Amino acid sequence: MPTPLCPDVLERLRAISTPAVANGVEVFNVRPRTAGFMSCGIRCLFPELGAMVGYAFTATCRATEPPPADADERRFEMWRALERVPAPRIVVLQDMDDPPGVGAYWGEVQSNIHRALGCIGTVTNGSVRDLDEVRALGFHFFAGSVGVSHAYVHLVDFGTPVEVGGLLVRPGDLLHADQHGVLAIPPAIAGDLPQGVAQVERREREIIAYCRSKEFSREGLEALYRRSRDRGRAGERR
Repeated sequence: MPTPLCPDVLERLRAISTPAVANGVEVFNVRPRTAGFMSCGIRCLFPELGAMVGYAFTATCRATEPPPADADERRFEMWRALERVPAPRIVVLQDMDDPPGVGAYWGEVQSNIHRALGCIGTVTNGSVRDLDEVRALGFHFFAGSVGVSHAYVHLVDFGTPVEVGGLLVRPGDLLHADQHGVLAIPPAIAGDLPQGVAQVERREREIIAYCRSKEFSREGLEALYRRSRDRGRAGERR
């Protein structure tokens, strides 16, 4: 499991939008630009809460069949295992039903339990419910759907890699999410990421400022864009 970042770095990341973080990751050229984020099928239910930044605790669930006899004991084991993941914790829950979302694992009760256990939110391809109550709690919901019932929902496993929204998530992965979606931050660059974000921001602000200026011309924009592009490429080579 990666070494946790200093709290001040997490705070700096929390102040940045997820698209800006995605831009910053590109500066380091550590993965394809088509990788590292979830599909748009995973929706942010509470965009007013701002960015969610934390470490993944992974689990799987089902809701279409009754739970096994040891379901409660398995849940207790999960709660104990949560303590092995650094805080702040994000539960990434893969609903194994096909289609997912028949029963909601997440509602008012589970959100209060997991918040007390050091979790700040969940990401799931399944459904969630009790939106008003959980919004008031300040617990983040990123989900594939909203539902009314928990059906037979129960925990299947935890602590293994899961796939949610097309993204493979491992225990301890650092996630950044806001109203735009969910992104995994590569651990090798996590500490340097705010600097990468700032580098992209400087280039973008220069172009935006020129577009708003009285000196704007299409020819000038092309020249500025070429200079900005070349500086960006030089930075990536370094």
